[in-house]
Amino acid sequence: MTTFSPSAGRLRLTDRARGAVAGLDWVLIAAVVMVSGFGVYVIKAATRDDVPGAPDYYFTRQVAYMVLGLLALAVVLLVDVDRLAGMYWTLWGGLIAAVAMVFVLGSSIRGSNRWISLGAFRLQPSELGKVVLILVLAGLIVDRAAQVGTRRFSLLALGVAGLPALMIFAQPDLGTSMVYMAVLAALLFLAGVPWTQFAAFAAIVATLAVLVLWALPQAGLEVLKPYQVDRLTSFVDTKASPGDAGYQLEASKTAIGSGGAIGKGPDGATQTINDFLPEHHTDFIFAVVGEMFGFVGGGLLILVYGVLLWRGLQIVARASTQVDQLVAGGVVAMLGFQVFVNIGMNVGIMPITGIPLPFMSYGGSHTLTNLIAVGLLLRIRRRARGTA
Repeated sequence: MTTFSPSAGRLRLTDRARGAVAGLDWVLIAAVVMVSGFGVYVIKAATRDDVPGAPDYYFTRQVAYMVLGLLALAVVLLVDVDRLAGMYWTLWGGLIAAVAMVFVLGSSIRGSNRWISLGAFRLQPSELGKVVLILVLAGLIVDRAAQVGTRRFSLLALGVAGLPALMIFAQPDLGTSMVYMAVLAALLFLAGVPWTQFAAFAAIVATLAVLVLWALPQAGLEVLKPYQVDRLTSFVDTKASPGDAGYQLEASKTAIGSGGAIGKGPDGATQTINDFLPEHHTDFIFAVVGEMFGFVGGGLLILVYGVLLWRGLQIVARASTQVDQLVAGGVVAMLGFQVFVNIGMNVGIMPITGIPLPFMSYGGSHTLTNLIAVGLLLRIRRRARGTA
């Protein structure tokens, strides 16, 4: 006769709980929680007057996005990364179909057609596509390891990343297409592609930039919309850029400068509260941090980002398989590139490209993507430690 022991049942539950959290990087988790929590607080303070009669409009939605993202992160901890990356052509086809669907079913917001409305939630396929592209390129590199380093393979990888990037650029969304190219460069670097091919790629990019920004417009062929050109060139001389981008950058630098050393606090942030600073809950949220919490607050935020990326790089270095190393490297490159470009455009050293600040900027698809990416990092670390 078998008897049930309550103590034995509790022990089994305890063992399962320990197994579920064993091997997790708690420093990485703490960094993500700190930045995400701070982001929610800043969004709440910055947008309390944005929607009349609904001071918590953006705050409650961002909290909901975070909860959804954390659930997705928990699911990702159970994912077989090798198996998923091995389906790279299927994933790539799904990515192309999802991005193409935006042109048919997407809703236009401020001249950009990037979102598919799903009731109260607007899905941006190109955001989730960042993680999908990382898995696709990792699978491609491992499957064709013997070809890595050849021009043929590099052109194939460029085509795999370049096609969705061009489709996203046409939405138009320059910032996300740049992230796709940054992910490609990082994974090719980790795969050991010769530096000469990177030099050739850089030369091609520089040539295209000259053609798009100067040569073709001089010939009467406009490739970019006027506001896109304004965004890309305004950081060189804001006074020579009378458009929205010039105003946005001046407003951002004014807000950061007015914060001084320790900031003016949420109630004294006049540039933000009076809506002089545009997109203060998305693209220019770092400027809000600068105005409210000053140099000290902005510096501490950058420091926490440094810890987050450092832990990510440790996971890359200790990954147990090449697929894991490439996926982790792609995630770190994605997050690091976005942090650098967003803060850079807030302080005026990078062009305004609409790239959000990870874990800080308001947005459903953006928040979901970043937490899924962190889930991949945690999964890879658990596997390296033999606990997954």
